[in-house]
Amino acid sequence: MFIGEAAKASGVNAKLIRYYESIGLIDPAVRTESGYRHYSENDVHILQFVKRARALGFSIEQIERLIGLWRNTERASADVKVIALEHVTKLEEKIRQMQAMVDTLRDLADNCHGDGRPDCPILSDLGAGPKTN
Repeated sequence: MFIGEAAKASGVNAKLIRYYESIGLIDPAVRTESGYRHYSENDVHILQFVKRARALGFSIEQIERLIGLWRNTERASADVKVIALEHVTKLEEKIRQMQAMVDTLRDLADNCHGDGRPDCPILSDLGAGPKTN
């Protein structure tokens, strides 16, 4: 199938498919005599794998490692689990950081009168510069 068909079948747009090829995340497509990219069902399956991994927030580097493990029938599932749990740890840290931002903004908004007065604790806080711990 051509790139448009592979994009539709995998849910990955053609521009991303070309990008993934250019960085070596997926193997380059076989080219027809006229130069068109041609993809197999296996290529589409790999693109679906990449799409799902990206939806779960894995980095390109992690996906490269996961694809390598996926292709290796001699792999140890422990190796896959390590990558997944490292990712979970990073996601949990991001969640903590985002929750801290929510808490700060909610506190600032709660202390803002939200009326016609010019004083605003939100702007005062933003104008105060970075906080030091």
